[in-house]
Amino acid sequence: MNKTNTRKWLLAGLLMAGGASAKTIVFGLSGEPISLDPSVTADGNTAYVTTQIYNSLISFKPGTVDLQPDLALRWTVSSDSLTWTFYLRQNVKFHDGTPLNAEAVRFNFMRWWDPSNEFGAKKPFLGWKNNLGGFKGEDGSLVKDIKVRNQYAIDIILDKPYPALGSILADSGLFGIASPTAIKKNPAQYGTPAGIAVGTGPFMLKKWTSGVNVDLVRNPNYFRAGLPKSEALLFRFVKDPSSRLNELLTGGVDIAAELLPDQLKAIQSNVKLNAVLRPALNLGYLGLNTSYKPLADVRVRTAIASALNKKAIVETFWTGLGITDGHLLPPPLAKNYAKSVTDYKFDPAAAKKMLADAGYPNGFALDLWYMPVSRPYYPTPKPIAEAMAADLSAIGIKVNLKTEDWAKYLQDRQDGKFQAFMLGFVYVTDPDSAYTYLIAPGSTTDITWNSPEANTALESARKLSNPAQRLPLYQKVDEIMFREAVRIPIVHSRLLVASGVGVKGWIPSPTGSEKLDTVEK
Repeated sequence: MNKTNTRKWLLAGLLMAGGASAKTIVFGLSGEPISLDPSVTADGNTAYVTTQIYNSLISFKPGTVDLQPDLALRWTVSSDSLTWTFYLRQNVKFHDGTPLNAEAVRFNFMRWWDPSNEFGAKKPFLGWKNNLGGFKGEDGSLVKDIKVRNQYAIDIILDKPYPALGSILADSGLFGIASPTAIKKNPAQYGTPAGIAVGTGPFMLKKWTSGVNVDLVRNPNYFRAGLPKSEALLFRFVKDPSSRLNELLTGGVDIAAELLPDQLKAIQSNVKLNAVLRPALNLGYLGLNTSYKPLADVRVRTAIASALNKKAIVETFWTGLGITDGHLLPPPLAKNYAKSVTDYKFDPAAAKKMLADAGYPNGFALDLWYMPVSRPYYPTPKPIAEAMAADLSAIGIKVNLKTEDWAKYLQDRQDGKFQAFMLGFVYVTDPDSAYTYLIAPGSTTDITWNSPEANTALESARKLSNPAQRLPLYQKVDEIMFREAVRIPIVHSRLLVASGVGVKGWIPSPTGSEKLDTVEK
């Protein structure tokens, strides 16, 4: 054996000894999944693994929040926008060899929607309640019925129009379709390390070693020809971001998720690594509660928006990963932006004049509440709040910084106890669901403000089945929210992930997890 062949043999041996061949993609997760049953949880680490095992009825086009066929080849919406009909692919099989059909899809929906379903999760599926209003029999349920039309078509009948349904169901981390046969075998252990998890996805569960990794192997019968590109996918649990980066540097993982903004320069300066920024599908905002007298005046709110040097704040605290503009919707939803909306101009002098015109020439006192925890949209809340306070003090507003326990913070904010506060959202994929969260009746108790004009536009949009017809209405809401300045957009934060330079075909999704069927090395 010559020296070249000897080196190849030794390298292959080392790779196999490490538990991953050159045809295995090793992914560094920040933690262990809670369950591989989508109906149990909605956390990010779980979603990353379940996205590989399951398909949903429809999905997002790679790198976007635009919808495309998945298990359903096509779908239609009735003229009254109440009945969504999904037409399924034929000849698709679950990993256990059982067929996908409309009855199998209905089985999954019933275990999500109906808390009394004998094959449902032990606890009600919060992913359903949080996105679809409530469970079967509850007043808030957006779903009225689920009916099999024929062997390969199923109707989801709504109680009222809900244009975000497609984007909600496209999340295979939440609404992945599982094998009814597999669930019925042992419902109590389904999705646990001791049980099984069976979908139609590009990878099949081989073994879940609790505390160590989840080992997936290629689905040879995947309905997308030529995929997946890799023979196996190994998710390793590496909690610490520094450790994940070190594992990437030493080849222990091929891809590392959820890295920190201050690691960007180190990754960019290393020729062995590729830094990748997820499109920013989130929002960090400053909420202004109009129940506090000074903030009831739109001139005061606009003065605050104009006094904040948002660009400097974002450049300082997001180290190149943040985007600031005047839109509440994140950039992947930019087609819903009004052309007239850009951003508030940083102009302290104009801001001081607005305060004087509103009757506050000497400013006023303002309690600004900052979050006690780090979130993707606010990685370092206290220093960011201090920067905002400094900008506001320059126009005479005397800021008192405050915080409290996270659970109490969320409740007090919801109860409208804060004058001004920092908050945000992540992974909202549709303008209706974003605006419902931010401005719809019942969701504005934190700012005690309401816009009949904006809510009328949203209600009108919900009655239109054609997405293109809804755009002018969402653009109108964009204009209203910019003008009213009750929630001032501070940042849309791109999340940092990275890979080795040998990794090809990886397209990170704005949603935080994506199928890895096109990835190879």
